[in-house]
Amino acid sequence: MIFVSDLAKERVDKLMLESSQTAEAGYFLRVSVVGGGCSGLSYKMDFDNQSKPGDQVFEDKGLKVVTDMKSFLYLFNTTLEFSEGLNGKGFYFNNPNASRTCACGESFSV
Repeated sequence: MIFVSDLAKERVDKLMLESSQTAEAGYFLRVSVVGGGCSGLSYKMDFDNQSKPGDQVFEDKGLKVVTDMKSFLYLFNTTLEFSEGLNGKGFYFNNPNASRTCACGESFSV
């Protein structure tokens, strides 16, 4: 399962509405893990409306979250969070599978 915090859900909904890529139009949040970053692996998020073979589909708080199987192995039980704090504003992943993250929080390793 991939989870979504209340604040992240609100922010994703707002971004989807602003970009006219709404759930009603068939769009969902695609989350993946790609190679790169100072720790070796980076998170990627985008809106998509095309499912792919092998996609893992989850729904939390009414938000459809989709990931490919390879990424899911890294994202199992991860929570998408959003911060508006002084130390940084934006999305971040609370990933219990990450053994190390970089200082900026953009990449991780297992």
